Formats: sequence, structure tokens, C-alpha cells
Amino acid sequence: MKITCYARNHNLVAEIEGEIDHHSAEIIRDKLDREFTRSGAKNIIFNFKKVSFMDSSGIGMVLGRYRALEKLGGSVAVAGISPESSRVFELSGLHKLIEVFSGVDAAERHL
Repeated sequence: MKITCYARNHNLVAEIEGEIDHHSAEIIRDKLDREFTRSGAKNIIFNFKKVSFMDSSGIGMVLGRYRALEKLGGSVAVAGISPESSRVFELSGLHKLIEVFSGVDAAERHL
């Protein structure tokens, strides 16, 4: 699992590669929280283009960031989600709270 974060237009973009499971979700959460505070961003965009697997821990990690940012007046978006991860989003109902976009640029235009 690899995570790269960068600030772009008041958004923190988190590009994640590999699997998001119990262990990696905790690592991602910790890194995102640090980077979000450091960046001064308002929103988080998860780029899941290279995510090969995601379980309920990944859903919990995304939902946790959504709840935290909602309290701060920010938003969370997901970009480039694979069909497999998209199915997990739909089954969990997360797609009703967090919009999914084809890419980071589309998510930025919306946020």
C-alpha cells in the first residue's frame, strides 16, 4: 500500500495505491489527518484509481474523514474508483453521502 498526498486548490488529494484493509486503513487515516492539518486544505479528494481491494475498514476510514470535514465545513469526494471498490461503496450506502467522480479534476470542479 502506498499513499501520496498533495494540496491543490484548497483540496488535499490522497492518491492511494494497493489494498485498503484494517491495517492500511489506520495508516492512511493517520497520514491523512496529519497532512490535512498541515496543508490548510478545506476538502479531501480520495483518488482510488489504483486501489485493488477495499474492505469495510476502508469504508470506515473514508466515513470518518467525511464526518470530521463536515464539522469543519469541508467535503470529501472520491475519484477514479474501480468497479470492485464502487460495489463496496454502493453496498455500504456511502455513495449516498460522498460523491464519486471519474477523476480528480472532475471532483475539484465540483468542490
